[in-house]
Amino acid sequence: MSSRQAQCSCGQLKVTCEGDPVRVSICHCLACQRRTGSPFGQQARWPADRVKIEGSATTFVRVGDSGGTITFRFCPSCGSTVYYEIDDMPGVIAVPVGAFADPRFPAPIFSVYEARKHGWVKVPEDIEHMD
Repeated sequence: MSSRQAQCSCGQLKVTCEGDPVRVSICHCLACQRRTGSPFGQQARWPADRVKIEGSATTFVRVGDSGGTITFRFCPSCGSTVYYEIDDMPGVIAVPVGAFADPRFPAPIFSVYEARKHGWVKVPEDIEHMD
């Protein structure tokens, strides 16, 4: 089974994910835009039992656009978000794809909150789309 490692900018907080992600998605909600400083967030999800976490993390909890709670874990030194948990999905860890710094990472299969997508952003047509 292959593994992938994501980490913060300074390398203090790391997650190692075993096997392939169960889902890779893009989120265009305004909260993800603010969190990432980008026009969308991209994340991959794994079952929690396939994720190993090393280092210390600071927590930020917010209510998402859907009304669910999300607990973000980020490095207390450099501030990079390295993983998070969605309360509506117990037993799942989400990792921002950029934290892997791997241009060969699998493409997304789902795009959500497209009603808030920047007009110039183009997502693959052959994936699942949700406004």
